[in-house]
Amino acid sequence: MDLTRRDFLASGPLAAGATLTGTPATTPVMLAQAGPTPRGFDPADATLKYDLVIANADVLDPSQRLRGKRDIGIKNGQIAALSSTPLAADRSAQRYDAAGKLTTPGLVDLHTHYGPLIGAIGLPADELVPITATTTGVSAGDAGANNFGALKHWVIGQARTRLFAFVHISSIGLSGGLAPGEMLNIDYANVDACARALAENPDVVLGVKVRITDNVVGQNGVEPLRRARRAAELAGKSFRVMCHIGAAPGSLADVLDLLRPGDILTHSYSGAGNNIVQNGQLIPAAKAAKQRGVIFDVGHGGGSFDFTVCEPAMMQGCHVDTISSDIHAVSINTPGYPTLPWVMSKFLALGLPLEEVVQRATIEPAKIIGRVPGLGTLAVGAPADVAIFDYVDGPSVEFVDTRNNKKSGTKKLVPVLTVKDGRPFGRPYPIPFRY
Repeated sequence: MDLTRRDFLASGPLAAGATLTGTPATTPVMLAQAGPTPRGFDPADATLKYDLVIANADVLDPSQRLRGKRDIGIKNGQIAALSSTPLAADRSAQRYDAAGKLTTPGLVDLHTHYGPLIGAIGLPADELVPITATTTGVSAGDAGANNFGALKHWVIGQARTRLFAFVHISSIGLSGGLAPGEMLNIDYANVDACARALAENPDVVLGVKVRITDNVVGQNGVEPLRRARRAAELAGKSFRVMCHIGAAPGSLADVLDLLRPGDILTHSYSGAGNNIVQNGQLIPAAKAAKQRGVIFDVGHGGGSFDFTVCEPAMMQGCHVDTISSDIHAVSINTPGYPTLPWVMSKFLALGLPLEEVVQRATIEPAKIIGRVPGLGTLAVGAPADVAIFDYVDGPSVEFVDTRNNKKSGTKKLVPVLTVKDGRPFGRPYPIPFRY
């Protein structure tokens, strides 16, 4: 049943099967993820001395349905305590007072372009942390089979930020906005080479990226998507396809019908043409894709998020599964300003509860990554990834999408401090310092 705008805004957790604890149907291409196990300390030890204590925090962890004042104890790069009673000052080597600050798991961004040195639009993840609060990011196809080694060793291997990647079906990777579309020549879509890159790098590779936009694929239509799906299938059941849509050639239904349960549609709420909402109505192929478990990702970027598509789509049951930024050297300079906290704030303006917004930028993308026990949570034993914000409520803020549509809100998330594996980006600096 479709929702009216009033019903939607009053509904709390979204319709069509969304819950606080999980995204529907991510199973066919998801690696097993065990719960976190503390290493190198006993959480029950009353004399345990923490490396860092984040004190007096207003903690929100959707994975545990937790909202309340807590002290967070960190030891050996892991969450060692999440205490409702204060942790004594003499039990911490360093201490940060987060009184009055919203504190969440470190943000997990499923669609980024953290690939400097690899492509024209790549940005350095670590440099952006003060404005992104992102401790885990996914490179969305910056590299293909021919240059993935460079991404793995020069970017992923040298970043403090935890990075994963989708390998582009195009062997040359993403052309960006400065060159002809990477799929104008279908010969670049080398299925065997792509599958090999996936199979040889399962620690950091999540699957295959493909862009289905008319100026990228030209006369090749959806053939690059068919090849991307084939490469993922050849590499093994743990790999997904992430499909970018813009002004898709032909019928958008032809694209959506090729996506399997657990595959990711990114730029889902784009207004670039051939949208999932046409004449105010969610198209049947989008509804069918949602029902069979295709993941609907935001991928805001510089041209791929439209309030007038997103709001009716969600009101008609096509809710957002993961909130991501598509941050890159072009998009970050646009009025839409797609840092992940700012994109999350736009969904607050759309009426989503704070708990749901944080869920879709922490535990949900972490489950899709599926390779790090405890990622996206503040559970004891989880990686000590923490994001601390000023949660500002008022005065009115005007948010802009990528089509210059505007929406007013009063709430926004402003990053204050980000901690990854127990080490803050900024003060207090630990001794010795390490990546």
